[in-house]
Amino acid sequence: MRWLVTGTAGFIGFHVAKRLLLQGHEVAGVDGMTPYYDVELKEARHAKLKKFASFTAHRCMLEDAARLEAIGRQCSPEIVMHLAAQPGVRFSLEEPGTYISSNVIGSFNVLELCRTLRPRHVMIASTSSVYGESSSFPLKETDNTDHPLTPYAASKKSTEVLAHCYAHIWNLPTTIFRFFTVYGPWGRPDMALFKFVRSILAGRPIDIHNHGKMERDFTYIDDLVEALVRLSEKIPTSGSSAGVAAVARSRAAPYRIVNIGGNQPIGLSEFIAEVERALGRKAERNYLDMQPGEATRTEASTALLEELIGYRPATPISVGVGEFVRWYRDYYRA
Repeated sequence: MRWLVTGTAGFIGFHVAKRLLLQGHEVAGVDGMTPYYDVELKEARHAKLKKFASFTAHRCMLEDAARLEAIGRQCSPEIVMHLAAQPGVRFSLEEPGTYISSNVIGSFNVLELCRTLRPRHVMIASTSSVYGESSSFPLKETDNTDHPLTPYAASKKSTEVLAHCYAHIWNLPTTIFRFFTVYGPWGRPDMALFKFVRSILAGRPIDIHNHGKMERDFTYIDDLVEALVRLSEKIPTSGSSAGVAAVARSRAAPYRIVNIGGNQPIGLSEFIAEVERALGRKAERNYLDMQPGEATRTEASTALLEELIGYRPATPISVGVGEFVRWYRDYYRA
């Protein structure tokens, strides 16, 4: 099939596009190559994808509606996978306007494009951050998400709500994915695993917030991609459904929200221990207080995911961290 994937030079978008290309699909990739982190790493990801004849790269900011529409008309996608965004919980406290521009206006332009092109399935990335500081676990798609803690989370929640309007008014089958701490090879330099490995190898201390009293539901990148590919075939409808899907679906639109996580939260101290084992080195720890906007725990309910596709992420943290460390040493010759 023909796919339009935004954010193909990003961590998740790169892996999704690669999987689709290996399966024989045509992929038009859109990325703005913003300098939030190392653009050379983004270029290296795109270079891998450009080896496929069925991949077309387009450098475009999502805020450029006219350019985005031209790309969309050129590739005429059957499925749109919107993964591009300004990421980063902490950076959103410093530059909130960037998140409104990229994540809200950019997503609005993607939805406008979909309204025109009428793809068979619109797939949009969201985040576990929309749950805020919940005290009820595991986190379910039907839980209240009206109290985000950061501009990043608020921008993603805004996209979810806007997408529901489009699904309802223009009958656009739409799936929203709430990702839970995705990690793995080719990961982002601003994320904890990347920072830990880089600092430990350089002999620098690692910063551990809330004195290590945090838990995350880590999701290995290959598991995430597997879930996304399977879910691409599960197109939402406005009709009746059964089981968990009956509770989670929208009554007004062909629209659903799906958590993608492993339902197995790992303590930060255990995670760091796996990094140390993979590197064969001990970390010097710098314990700090909690940062504003951080949740102390995340844990995904995977009941809906398993009901829809018979699958949930299950790669052990020891395997996933080991794969990242192997990639890091190879890429950076470390």
